[in-house]
Amino acid sequence: MAVLKFDEVPFERVKEGVRRKIIHTDKLMNVLIDFSNGPWSEPEPPHSHPHEQTSFVAQGEIIFYCEGEPEQHLKPGDMFAVPSGKAHTIRLLTKEARLIDSFTPVREDFL
Repeated sequence: MAVLKFDEVPFERVKEGVRRKIIHTDKLMNVLIDFSNGPWSEPEPPHSHPHEQTSFVAQGEIIFYCEGEPEQHLKPGDMFAVPSGKAHTIRLLTKEARLIDSFTPVREDFL
């Protein structure tokens, strides 16, 4: 059994204002990602990946954009799902936000 104790595992800095913690098995990955560089006037550039993704908005508010879908204003407790290969992105509406992302298969590029 893998365990990640929040207070015992340091954040990984992704870039200025973005940090994360990761736990995974062979086929599933959860990523806690904190943003502290909002609000943003523009969304990040859209991206896609072969992984299926679900995300839970734990803190803050975002606009979620997904190829072929209307944009969605999401707040704490809301979730979204992204199929494999579909372009998507977010825009922070608040100074801080926390997302909990799940990916299958594991995103090797995050390790």
